[in-house]
Amino acid sequence: MKTASLFSAFVLLIAAPAAAQSDDLLPDLDPGAVGAQDVEQVAVEGDDDGPLRGTVTDDSAWQDLGIAIASFATNRDQTTPANAQGTAALGLELARVVYSDLRFNGLFRPVGPDALPRPSYPEITDPAWNTWRGRSAEMLVHGYVRANDDGRLTVGCYLYDVALQSELVREGWVVNPSEWRRAAHKCADLVYSRLSGEDPFFDSRIAYIAETGPKDNRIKRLAIMDSDGANHRFITNGQSTALTPRYSPDYSKIAYLSYVDGNPRIYVYDIGSGRQTLVTQSANPTFAPRWSPDGRYILYSMAVGGNTDIYRVSAAGGGTPQRLTSGPAIEVGGSYSPDGSQIVFESDQSGAQQCYIMNSDGSNQRRISFFGGRCASPEWSPRGDQIAFTHIVGDFHIAVMNPQGRNVRTLTNGWQDEGPTWAPNGRIIQFFRTERNSGDTSIWQVDLTGDNERRLRTPVGASDPAWGPVLP
Repeated sequence: MKTASLFSAFVLLIAAPAAAQSDDLLPDLDPGAVGAQDVEQVAVEGDDDGPLRGTVTDDSAWQDLGIAIASFATNRDQTTPANAQGTAALGLELARVVYSDLRFNGLFRPVGPDALPRPSYPEITDPAWNTWRGRSAEMLVHGYVRANDDGRLTVGCYLYDVALQSELVREGWVVNPSEWRRAAHKCADLVYSRLSGEDPFFDSRIAYIAETGPKDNRIKRLAIMDSDGANHRFITNGQSTALTPRYSPDYSKIAYLSYVDGNPRIYVYDIGSGRQTLVTQSANPTFAPRWSPDGRYILYSMAVGGNTDIYRVSAAGGGTPQRLTSGPAIEVGGSYSPDGSQIVFESDQSGAQQCYIMNSDGSNQRRISFFGGRCASPEWSPRGDQIAFTHIVGDFHIAVMNPQGRNVRTLTNGWQDEGPTWAPNGRIIQFFRTERNSGDTSIWQVDLTGDNERRLRTPVGASDPAWGPVLP
Protein backbone atom coordinates (compact mmCIF):
# COMPACT_ATOMS: atom_id res chain seq x y z
CA MET A 1 0.00 0.00 0.00
CA LYS A 2 1.44 3.36 -1.01
CA THR A 3 1.44 6.49 1.09
CA ALA A 4 2.44 9.97 -0.02
CA SER A 5 3.80 11.31 3.25
CA LEU A 6 7.29 11.65 1.78
CA PHE A 7 6.29 14.29 -0.73
CA SER A 8 5.83 17.90 0.35
CA ALA A 9 3.74 18.75 -2.70
CA PHE A 10 1.24 16.08 -1.75
CA VAL A 11 1.02 17.42 1.80
CA LEU A 12 0.24 20.88 0.44
CA LEU A 13 -2.62 19.48 -1.60
CA ILE A 14 -4.18 17.72 1.35
CA ALA A 15 -4.11 21.02 3.22
CA ALA A 16 -6.00 22.86 0.47
CA PRO A 17 -9.22 24.68 1.47
CA ALA A 18 -12.32 22.55 1.61
CA ALA A 19 -14.55 25.05 -0.16
CA ALA A 20 -13.93 27.36 -3.09
CA GLN A 21 -15.72 29.30 -5.79
CA SER A 22 -16.19 27.50 -9.09
CA ASP A 23 -15.11 30.54 -11.09
CA ASP A 24 -11.73 31.65 -9.80
CA LEU A 25 -10.61 33.80 -12.72
CA LEU A 26 -10.29 37.50 -12.06
CA PRO A 27 -13.29 39.17 -13.75
CA ASP A 28 -11.54 42.49 -14.39
CA LEU A 29 -8.45 41.05 -16.04
CA ASP A 30 -7.96 41.90 -19.69
CA PRO A 31 -6.88 38.58 -21.28
CA GLY A 32 -5.01 40.47 -23.97
CA ALA A 33 -2.78 42.03 -21.33
CA VAL A 34 -1.70 38.57 -20.21
CA GLY A 35 -0.77 37.04 -23.54
CA ALA A 36 1.82 37.91 -26.13
CA GLN A 37 1.01 41.18 -27.83
CA ASP A 38 1.96 41.61 -31.47
CA VAL A 39 5.50 42.90 -31.89
CA GLU A 40 6.17 43.88 -35.47
CA GLN A 41 9.75 43.60 -36.65
CA VAL A 42 10.83 46.43 -38.91
CA ALA A 43 13.93 47.51 -40.77
CA VAL A 44 16.16 50.07 -39.09
CA GLU A 45 18.66 52.56 -40.48
CA GLY A 46 22.17 51.36 -41.37
CA ASP A 47 24.63 50.35 -44.05
CA ASP A 48 23.75 47.01 -45.63
CA ASP A 49 26.92 46.67 -47.69
CA GLY A 50 29.20 43.72 -46.94
CA PRO A 51 29.02 40.80 -44.56
CA LEU A 52 28.83 41.13 -40.80
CA ARG A 53 32.21 41.14 -39.16
CA GLY A 54 33.39 40.86 -35.57
CA THR A 55 36.08 39.67 -33.21
CA VAL A 56 33.96 36.94 -31.60
CA THR A 57 35.22 33.68 -33.07
CA ASP A 58 35.00 30.94 -30.44
CA ASP A 59 33.38 29.98 -27.14
CA SER A 60 36.15 31.46 -25.00
CA ALA A 61 36.14 34.78 -26.83
CA TRP A 62 32.59 35.83 -26.02
CA GLN A 63 32.74 35.07 -22.32
CA ASP A 64 33.34 38.00 -19.97
CA LEU A 65 33.00 40.60 -22.71
CA GLY A 66 32.90 44.28 -21.79
CA ILE A 67 29.71 45.74 -23.28
CA ALA A 68 28.72 49.40 -23.08
CA ILE A 69 24.94 49.87 -23.16
CA ALA A 70 24.15 53.52 -23.78
CA SER A 71 20.84 55.25 -23.26
CA PHE A 72 18.59 54.90 -26.30
CA ALA A 73 18.27 58.16 -28.22
CA THR A 74 15.15 59.77 -29.67
CA ASN A 75 14.62 61.95 -32.69
CA ARG A 76 12.11 64.16 -30.87
CA ASP A 77 11.17 64.03 -27.20
CA GLN A 78 7.47 63.21 -27.09
CA THR A 79 5.19 62.18 -24.27
CA THR A 80 3.84 58.66 -24.67
CA PRO A 81 1.47 56.42 -22.67
CA ALA A 82 4.56 54.38 -21.78
CA ASN A 83 6.34 57.28 -20.09
CA ALA A 84 4.78 60.61 -19.18
CA GLN A 85 8.24 62.21 -19.17
CA GLY A 86 8.71 61.49 -22.86
CA THR A 87 10.67 59.27 -25.23
CA ALA A 88 14.04 60.58 -23.97
CA ALA A 89 13.30 59.25 -20.48
CA LEU A 90 11.91 56.05 -21.97
CA GLY A 91 15.17 55.59 -23.90
CA LEU A 92 17.04 55.50 -20.61
CA GLU A 93 14.62 52.91 -19.20
CA LEU A 94 14.98 50.74 -22.31
CA ALA A 95 18.76 50.68 -21.94
CA ARG A 96 18.45 49.89 -18.23
CA VAL A 97 16.37 46.81 -19.00
CA VAL A 98 18.88 45.61 -21.62
CA TYR A 99 21.68 46.14 -19.10
CA SER A 100 19.85 44.23 -16.37
CA ASP A 101 19.12 41.30 -18.70
CA LEU A 102 22.74 40.95 -19.82
CA ARG A 103 24.17 41.58 -16.37
CA PHE A 104 22.73 38.51 -14.66
CA ASN A 105 23.46 35.71 -17.15
CA GLY A 106 27.11 35.25 -16.20
CA LEU A 107 28.61 35.71 -19.69
CA PHE A 108 29.22 39.44 -20.05
CA ARG A 109 30.54 42.47 -18.18
CA PRO A 110 28.03 45.13 -19.17
CA VAL A 111 28.19 48.78 -18.15
CA GLY A 112 24.79 50.40 -17.93
CA PRO A 113 23.51 53.71 -19.27
CA ASP A 114 23.66 55.57 -15.94
CA ALA A 115 27.48 55.41 -16.02
CA LEU A 116 27.87 56.33 -19.70
CA PRO A 117 27.53 59.39 -21.93
CA ARG A 118 24.25 59.64 -23.82
CA PRO A 119 24.68 59.49 -27.60
CA SER A 120 22.78 61.83 -29.87
CA TYR A 121 20.24 60.49 -32.35
CA PRO A 122 22.66 60.69 -35.36
CA GLU A 123 25.32 58.83 -33.36
CA ILE A 124 23.11 55.72 -33.14
CA THR A 125 24.20 54.73 -36.67
CA ASP A 126 27.52 56.62 -36.55
CA PRO A 127 29.10 55.93 -33.15
CA ALA A 128 31.75 58.20 -31.65
CA TRP A 129 34.36 55.45 -31.68
CA ASN A 130 37.05 57.35 -29.78
CA THR A 131 34.65 57.87 -26.88
CA TRP A 132 34.01 54.16 -26.50
CA ARG A 133 37.61 53.05 -27.08
CA GLY A 134 38.62 55.43 -24.34
CA ARG A 135 36.27 53.58 -21.99
CA SER A 136 37.78 50.19 -22.94
CA ALA A 137 34.48 48.95 -24.34
CA GLU A 138 34.79 45.87 -26.53
CA MET A 139 31.18 45.90 -27.66
CA LEU A 140 28.68 48.75 -27.89
CA VAL A 141 24.89 48.65 -27.78
CA HIS A 142 23.09 51.64 -29.27
CA GLY A 143 19.38 52.11 -29.75
CA TYR A 144 16.62 54.60 -30.37
CA VAL A 145 12.93 55.03 -29.60
CA ARG A 146 10.48 57.05 -31.70
CA ALA A 147 6.84 57.89 -31.09
CA ASN A 148 4.78 57.07 -34.19
CA ASP A 149 1.70 58.91 -35.45
CA ASP A 150 -0.47 55.83 -34.78
CA GLY A 151 0.40 55.91 -31.08
CA ARG A 152 2.85 53.02 -31.23
CA LEU A 153 6.60 53.09 -30.67
CA THR A 154 9.45 52.14 -32.96
CA VAL A 155 12.51 50.82 -31.14
CA GLY A 156 15.82 50.13 -32.89
CA CYS A 157 18.75 48.14 -31.49
CA TYR A 158 22.34 48.02 -32.82
CA LEU A 159 25.37 46.00 -31.72
CA TYR A 160 28.84 47.25 -32.67
CA ASP A 161 32.37 45.85 -32.39
CA VAL A 162 34.36 48.82 -31.10
CA ALA A 163 37.82 47.52 -32.07
CA LEU A 164 36.79 46.93 -35.68
CA GLN A 165 34.39 49.91 -35.76
CA SER A 166 31.94 47.51 -37.29
CA GLU A 167 28.21 46.88 -36.98
CA LEU A 168 27.52 43.27 -36.01
CA VAL A 169 23.75 43.16 -36.11
CA ARG A 170 20.68 45.39 -35.89
CA GLU A 171 16.92 44.94 -35.61
CA GLY A 172 13.89 47.09 -35.00
CA TRP A 173 10.37 46.57 -33.66
CA VAL A 174 7.08 48.43 -33.57
CA VAL A 175 5.30 47.91 -30.26
CA ASN A 176 2.34 49.25 -28.33
CA PRO A 177 3.48 51.63 -25.56
CA SER A 178 2.47 49.12 -22.89
CA GLU A 179 4.83 46.57 -24.47
CA TRP A 180 7.99 48.71 -24.47
CA ARG A 181 9.77 46.29 -22.13
CA ARG A 182 9.36 43.53 -24.72
CA ALA A 183 11.37 45.63 -27.18
CA ALA A 184 14.14 45.94 -24.56
CA HIS A 185 14.12 42.18 -23.95
CA LYS A 186 14.28 41.55 -27.70
CA CYS A 187 17.27 43.87 -27.92
CA ALA A 188 18.98 41.92 -25.12
CA ASP A 189 18.11 38.67 -26.90
CA LEU A 190 19.63 40.04 -30.11
CA VAL A 191 22.90 40.91 -28.37
CA TYR A 192 23.01 37.67 -26.38
CA SER A 193 22.38 35.46 -29.42
CA ARG A 194 24.81 37.29 -31.71
CA LEU A 195 27.69 37.13 -29.25
CA SER A 196 27.10 33.72 -27.69
CA GLY A 197 25.55 31.72 -30.52
CA GLU A 198 22.91 30.59 -28.01
CA ASP A 199 19.15 30.75 -28.40
CA PRO A 200 17.45 33.79 -26.81
CA PHE A 201 15.37 33.71 -23.63
CA PHE A 202 14.83 37.21 -22.22
CA ASP A 203 11.56 37.88 -24.10
CA SER A 204 9.63 35.22 -22.22
CA ARG A 205 7.31 35.01 -19.23
CA ILE A 206 7.02 33.09 -15.99
CA ALA A 207 3.90 31.55 -14.49
CA TYR A 208 4.06 31.15 -10.73
CA ILE A 209 2.01 30.84 -7.55
CA ALA A 210 1.52 34.10 -5.63
CA GLU A 211 1.36 33.45 -1.88
CA THR A 212 -0.16 35.66 0.83
CA GLY A 213 -1.41 35.09 4.36
CA PRO A 214 -0.01 33.33 7.43
CA LYS A 215 2.27 30.32 7.16
CA ASP A 216 -0.44 27.81 8.12
CA ASN A 217 -3.20 29.33 5.94
CA ARG A 218 -1.66 30.58 2.70
CA ILE A 219 -3.76 31.98 -0.13
CA LYS A 220 -2.28 30.71 -3.40
CA ARG A 221 -3.14 32.45 -6.67
CA LEU A 222 -2.04 31.82 -10.23
CA ALA A 223 0.04 34.71 -11.57
CA ILE A 224 2.42 35.56 -14.41
CA MET A 225 5.30 37.98 -14.89
CA ASP A 226 8.07 38.81 -17.34
CA SER A 227 11.28 36.78 -17.19
CA ASP A 228 12.96 39.56 -15.17
CA GLY A 229 10.16 39.78 -12.60
CA ALA A 230 8.35 42.81 -14.05
CA ASN A 231 4.72 43.19 -15.20
CA HIS A 232 2.94 40.99 -12.68
CA ARG A 233 -0.60 39.82 -13.44
CA PHE A 234 -2.84 37.81 -11.13
CA ILE A 235 -4.93 35.31 -13.09
CA THR A 236 -7.04 33.85 -10.27
CA ASN A 237 -8.58 35.64 -7.31
CA GLY A 238 -7.54 33.24 -4.55
CA GLN A 239 -11.00 31.87 -3.74
CA SER A 240 -9.61 28.43 -4.56
CA THR A 241 -6.04 27.26 -4.15
CA ALA A 242 -3.98 27.23 -7.36
CA LEU A 243 -0.85 25.08 -7.66
CA THR A 244 1.85 23.90 -10.09
CA PRO A 245 1.29 25.98 -13.26
CA ARG A 246 2.98 24.98 -16.52
CA TYR A 247 3.01 26.68 -19.93
CA SER A 248 1.99 24.77 -23.03
CA PRO A 249 4.78 24.27 -25.60
CA ASP A 250 3.28 26.90 -27.92
CA TYR A 251 2.84 29.43 -25.09
CA SER A 252 -0.90 29.75 -25.75
CA LYS A 253 -2.11 28.06 -22.55
CA ILE A 254 -1.29 27.37 -18.91
CA ALA A 255 -2.18 24.12 -17.17
CA TYR A 256 -2.59 24.33 -13.42
CA LEU A 257 -4.16 22.53 -10.49
CA SER A 258 -7.05 24.07 -8.57
CA TYR A 259 -9.02 22.87 -5.56
CA VAL A 260 -12.69 23.65 -6.21
CA ASP A 261 -15.27 22.58 -3.60
CA GLY A 262 -12.50 20.62 -1.93
CA ASN A 263 -11.79 18.48 -5.01
CA PRO A 264 -8.69 18.78 -7.19
CA ARG A 265 -9.18 19.77 -10.80
CA ILE A 266 -6.70 20.31 -13.60
CA TYR A 267 -7.58 23.33 -15.74
CA VAL A 268 -6.10 24.68 -18.96
CA TYR A 269 -6.22 28.47 -19.11
CA ASP A 270 -6.22 29.99 -22.61
CA ILE A 271 -4.01 33.07 -22.46
CA GLY A 272 -5.47 34.77 -25.53
CA SER A 273 -9.17 34.40 -24.74
CA GLY A 274 -9.08 34.21 -20.95
CA ARG A 275 -11.22 31.05 -20.99
CA GLN A 276 -10.38 27.91 -19.07
CA THR A 277 -11.12 24.27 -19.82
CA LEU A 278 -11.55 21.52 -17.26
CA VAL A 279 -9.18 18.69 -18.21
CA THR A 280 -9.87 16.22 -15.41
CA GLN A 281 -11.28 16.19 -11.90
CA SER A 282 -11.37 13.63 -9.13
CA ALA A 283 -12.05 13.23 -5.44
CA ASN A 284 -8.60 11.63 -5.25
CA PRO A 285 -5.54 13.76 -4.47
CA THR A 286 -4.15 14.99 -7.80
CA PHE A 287 -1.06 17.07 -8.49
CA ALA A 288 1.83 18.16 -10.74
CA PRO A 289 0.34 18.56 -14.26
CA ARG A 290 2.95 18.67 -17.03
CA TRP A 291 2.57 19.08 -20.82
CA SER A 292 3.85 16.68 -23.43
CA PRO A 293 6.17 18.39 -25.95
CA ASP A 294 3.54 18.20 -28.70
CA GLY A 295 0.88 19.76 -26.46
CA ARG A 296 -1.53 16.84 -26.89
CA TYR A 297 -1.31 15.36 -23.40
CA ILE A 298 -0.99 16.38 -19.79
CA LEU A 299 0.95 14.22 -17.38
CA TYR A 300 -0.10 14.24 -13.72
CA SER A 301 0.01 12.22 -10.51
CA MET A 302 -2.97 10.86 -8.59
CA ALA A 303 -3.40 8.80 -5.42
CA VAL A 304 -6.10 6.10 -5.64
CA GLY A 305 -6.70 3.79 -2.71
CA GLY A 306 -3.31 4.68 -1.25
CA ASN A 307 -1.46 4.10 -4.54
CA THR A 308 0.16 7.18 -6.07
CA ASP A 309 0.82 6.77 -9.79
CA ILE A 310 1.50 8.83 -12.90
CA TYR A 311 -1.29 9.27 -15.45
CA ARG A 312 -1.66 10.80 -18.89
CA VAL A 313 -4.80 12.51 -20.19
CA SER A 314 -5.76 14.44 -23.32
CA ALA A 315 -5.09 18.17 -22.91
CA ALA A 316 -8.40 18.89 -24.63
CA GLY A 317 -10.28 17.40 -21.67
CA GLY A 318 -12.96 14.73 -21.55
CA GLY A 319 -10.69 11.77 -22.28
CA THR A 320 -10.05 8.70 -20.16
CA PRO A 321 -6.80 8.97 -18.20
CA GLN A 322 -4.14 6.35 -18.94
CA ARG A 323 -2.10 5.07 -16.00
CA LEU A 324 1.61 4.82 -16.80
CA THR A 325 2.96 3.41 -13.52
CA SER A 326 1.48 0.67 -11.36
CA GLY A 327 4.14 -0.65 -8.98
CA PRO A 328 3.89 -0.68 -5.16
CA ALA A 329 5.64 2.67 -4.70
CA ILE A 330 4.96 6.40 -4.76
CA GLU A 331 5.44 7.73 -8.30
CA VAL A 332 5.21 11.51 -8.48
CA GLY A 333 5.61 14.21 -11.08
CA GLY A 334 7.06 13.58 -14.47
CA SER A 335 8.80 15.65 -17.12
CA TYR A 336 9.06 14.67 -20.78
CA SER A 337 12.29 14.65 -22.72
CA PRO A 338 12.21 17.28 -25.49
CA ASP A 339 11.48 14.64 -28.15
CA GLY A 340 8.64 13.17 -26.06
CA SER A 341 10.09 9.66 -26.04
CA GLN A 342 10.94 9.47 -22.31
CA ILE A 343 9.70 10.73 -18.96
CA VAL A 344 11.79 11.47 -15.88
CA PHE A 345 9.97 11.15 -12.55
CA GLU A 346 10.50 10.53 -8.86
CA SER A 347 9.68 7.33 -6.99
CA ASP A 348 10.44 5.59 -3.72
CA GLN A 349 10.39 2.08 -5.19
CA SER A 350 14.01 1.64 -4.03
CA GLY A 351 13.00 2.55 -0.47
CA ALA A 352 13.95 6.26 -0.72
CA GLN A 353 12.89 9.17 -2.91
CA GLN A 354 14.93 8.88 -6.14
CA CYS A 355 14.72 9.82 -9.83
CA TYR A 356 13.80 7.38 -12.58
CA ILE A 357 13.33 7.42 -16.34
CA MET A 358 10.74 5.47 -18.32
CA ASN A 359 9.53 5.39 -21.89
CA SER A 360 6.57 7.64 -22.64
CA ASP A 361 4.19 4.65 -22.49
CA GLY A 362 5.40 3.74 -18.99
CA SER A 363 7.67 0.87 -20.02
CA ASN A 364 11.36 0.31 -19.24
CA GLN A 365 11.48 2.07 -15.88
CA ARG A 366 14.99 2.42 -14.51
CA ARG A 367 16.59 4.37 -11.70
CA ILE A 368 19.19 7.01 -12.62
CA SER A 369 20.06 8.64 -9.26
CA PHE A 370 22.64 6.66 -7.27
CA PHE A 371 24.40 9.51 -5.48
CA GLY A 372 24.00 10.42 -1.81
CA GLY A 373 20.74 11.92 -0.61
CA ARG A 374 17.36 11.97 -2.32
CA CYS A 375 16.26 13.14 -5.77
CA ALA A 376 12.96 14.97 -6.31
CA SER A 377 11.03 17.21 -8.79
CA PRO A 378 13.17 16.40 -11.86
CA GLU A 379 12.79 18.64 -14.91
CA TRP A 380 14.28 17.83 -18.31
CA SER A 381 16.27 20.58 -20.03
CA PRO A 382 14.88 21.96 -23.33
CA ARG A 383 18.19 20.88 -24.86
CA GLY A 384 17.74 17.32 -23.63
CA ASP A 385 21.28 17.07 -22.29
CA GLN A 386 20.61 17.67 -18.59
CA ILE A 387 17.99 17.15 -15.90
CA ALA A 388 17.53 19.66 -13.08
CA PHE A 389 16.24 18.33 -9.78
CA THR A 390 15.87 19.02 -6.08
CA HIS A 391 18.75 17.33 -4.24
CA ILE A 392 17.74 16.57 -0.65
CA VAL A 393 20.72 16.06 1.64
CA GLY A 394 19.30 17.39 4.89
CA ASP A 395 18.69 20.75 3.21
CA PHE A 396 17.15 21.15 -0.25
CA HIS A 397 19.40 22.27 -3.10
CA ILE A 398 19.03 22.71 -6.87
CA ALA A 399 21.31 20.40 -8.85
CA VAL A 400 21.73 19.09 -12.39
CA MET A 401 22.82 15.76 -13.88
CA ASN A 402 22.88 14.18 -17.30
CA PRO A 403 20.06 11.77 -18.32
CA GLN A 404 22.21 8.84 -17.21
CA GLY A 405 22.37 10.25 -13.67
CA ARG A 406 26.05 11.19 -13.90
CA ASN A 407 28.01 14.47 -13.73
CA VAL A 408 25.96 15.74 -10.78
CA ARG A 409 26.59 19.39 -9.93
CA THR A 410 24.96 21.30 -7.05
CA LEU A 411 24.08 24.89 -8.05
CA THR A 412 22.53 26.39 -4.90
CA ASN A 413 23.13 26.23 -1.17
CA GLY A 414 19.91 27.47 0.41
CA TRP A 415 18.02 25.86 3.27
CA GLN A 416 15.07 24.85 1.08
CA ASP A 417 15.51 25.40 -2.67
CA GLU A 418 13.19 23.35 -4.87
CA GLY A 419 11.00 23.18 -7.98
CA PRO A 420 13.50 23.89 -10.79
CA THR A 421 12.28 25.18 -14.16
CA TRP A 422 14.46 25.81 -17.22
CA ALA A 423 14.88 28.92 -19.34
CA PRO A 424 13.83 28.28 -22.96
CA ASN A 425 17.47 27.98 -24.05
CA GLY A 426 18.50 25.64 -21.22
CA ARG A 427 21.17 27.89 -19.68
CA ILE A 428 19.33 29.38 -16.66
CA ILE A 429 17.26 27.65 -13.97
CA GLN A 430 14.62 29.29 -11.81
CA PHE A 431 13.42 27.80 -8.53
CA PHE A 432 11.71 28.85 -5.33
CA ARG A 433 13.29 29.28 -1.91
CA THR A 434 11.52 28.90 1.43
CA GLU A 435 12.81 30.75 4.50
CA ARG A 436 13.47 28.57 7.52
CA ASN A 437 11.42 30.34 10.21
CA SER A 438 8.81 32.41 8.43
CA GLY A 439 7.98 29.98 5.65
CA ASP A 440 8.08 32.92 3.20
CA THR A 441 8.75 31.92 -0.39
CA SER A 442 10.52 33.73 -3.21
CA ILE A 443 11.67 32.99 -6.75
CA TRP A 444 15.37 32.86 -7.60
CA GLN A 445 17.41 31.99 -10.65
CA VAL A 446 20.90 30.63 -11.17
CA ASP A 447 22.99 29.85 -14.23
CA LEU A 448 24.65 26.51 -14.89
CA THR A 449 27.90 27.62 -13.28
CA GLY A 450 26.12 28.16 -9.96
CA ASP A 451 27.95 31.49 -9.62
CA ASN A 452 25.25 33.92 -10.72
CA GLU A 453 22.33 33.69 -8.33
CA ARG A 454 19.61 36.32 -8.38
CA ARG A 455 16.27 36.88 -6.66
CA LEU A 456 13.30 38.01 -8.77
CA ARG A 457 11.25 40.66 -7.01
CA THR A 458 7.54 39.91 -6.73
CA PRO A 459 4.83 41.95 -4.98
CA VAL A 460 3.96 39.03 -2.69
CA GLY A 461 5.46 35.66 -1.81
CA ALA A 462 6.08 33.47 -4.85
CA SER A 463 6.60 29.75 -5.42
CA ASP A 464 6.58 27.04 -8.08
CA PRO A 465 7.77 29.04 -11.12
CA ALA A 466 7.26 27.72 -14.65
CA TRP A 467 9.31 29.30 -17.44
CA GLY A 468 7.43 29.68 -20.71
CA PRO A 469 8.80 29.64 -24.28
CA VAL A 470 10.17 32.74 -25.98
CA LEU A 471 7.32 34.99 -27.08
CA PRO A 472 6.54 35.20 -30.80
